[in-house]
Amino acid sequence: MPLLDPESWQPRPLAGPAYTVTEPATGEALGALTLAAPEDVAPAARAACAAQRSWARTPHFTRAQVLRRAGDLFAEHAGELRTWLVRESGSVPGKADFELHVAAQECYEAAALASRPAGQVLPSEAPRLSYTRRVPVGVVGVIAPFNAPLILAIRSVAPALALGNAVVLKPDPRTAVCGGLALAAVLAEAGLPQDLLQVLPAGGETGQALVRDPLVPVVSFTGSTTAGRAVGEAAGRHLKRAHLELGGNSALIVLEDADLDAVISTAAWGSFFHQGQICMTTGRHLVHASLYEEYVERLAAKADSLTVGDPYRSQVHLGPVIDAGRRGEIHALVETSTARGAKLAAGGTYQDLFYRPTVLAGVDESTPAYTEEVFGPVAPVRSFADADEAAALAADNAYGLSLGIVTRDTARGLDLAERIPTGIVHVNDQTVNDEAVAPFGGVGASGTGARFGGEANLDAFTELRWTTVRGDVAPYPF
Repeated sequence: MPLLDPESWQPRPLAGPAYTVTEPATGEALGALTLAAPEDVAPAARAACAAQRSWARTPHFTRAQVLRRAGDLFAEHAGELRTWLVRESGSVPGKADFELHVAAQECYEAAALASRPAGQVLPSEAPRLSYTRRVPVGVVGVIAPFNAPLILAIRSVAPALALGNAVVLKPDPRTAVCGGLALAAVLAEAGLPQDLLQVLPAGGETGQALVRDPLVPVVSFTGSTTAGRAVGEAAGRHLKRAHLELGGNSALIVLEDADLDAVISTAAWGSFFHQGQICMTTGRHLVHASLYEEYVERLAAKADSLTVGDPYRSQVHLGPVIDAGRRGEIHALVETSTARGAKLAAGGTYQDLFYRPTVLAGVDESTPAYTEEVFGPVAPVRSFADADEAAALAADNAYGLSLGIVTRDTARGLDLAERIPTGIVHVNDQTVNDEAVAPFGGVGASGTGARFGGEANLDAFTELRWTTVRGDVAPYPF
């Protein structure tokens, strides 16, 4: 029996417009749903808040059991969920399988987290027991994007639930099924009590209403830096915690001792995986001058060899970008960059939503595709003379999410990494990596630091409460 039934995948009516779920590769309608309007947020938050009270008192092993079962269900329903990820989000099957694997791991890690919010016994000047303990925040608002819809929703939803919270999830409407309704269906089958997870597929206005709602004290947002600033500002006005995982323009530094036979595949993956629609995408290739010409030539040849097409019906390396608006923004950055002197070494063309992997050489600070986040399959390549210049170029950007360094001397790579502000570093790997056990987050315009994974989830989704206990009522002088 299918996990997702279009006839019943939205259990309650919403006030927004009707929406057609569309396959970007073909334009084919995959289903229909109703989007949420801003006025849907308050009743969803109230229902979640009411359900959370008993969930917070549920024994930790029961909460853990639900999360473990959810992890198993991602594997049991992998075929159906993979199809949704491929068709709705434009993922190639391998990327969809990676999302399903990480989603299951996020649930297993969250299950282990359920028993970990311990505290400390504190010394006290008074004759009393004094201690701290972690308590749920209540209702967590999660706003997730389209590009890795399952991972970027479940990595907040699972730990928040495991720690005794309820969740109101607002997925991007373009991936409302694989990034929202699918999670709700998995968790419902796993035994999550009703109303603890509210799914409101919608646009920005409903997201802002979620940030404003007085019953939602914590917001976990993943998306663009522009939208993240708005979320952070609104949260600040309402005295809320906002965990912001935002954009990136991550650098891959290729030192002069790098093995080009090994690095080109790594470099191409960093820029072209999922059509470059990943916050960690390698947006700047910084290559030692002695390797630069050969690197550009070989990366361009690799780009030209990659197949682009419908990932559901063909075996391809790249699928479609999410929609015409995204394709237009990518192409505008490429055209503006070449008009300002960048050399088009590969790609720069498209058909429908299929954008060819693109390599730009001769880039500098006047090249928009080099200085800005493209969020598309574009690899700008720039040379450097020595490690000092490489560090300066890598650091000369508002973003600070991920960094890759390729060298045969790993100690030198680690030393170079110390000079570049970034939330994530990979020596002898490209910039796109994710594991459920690892902290994730960036600095600068990339967000407010590590807010996902392990101990970071405890900080994100609980409050630290101080409690004291005396045997007798405390005496006071008046």
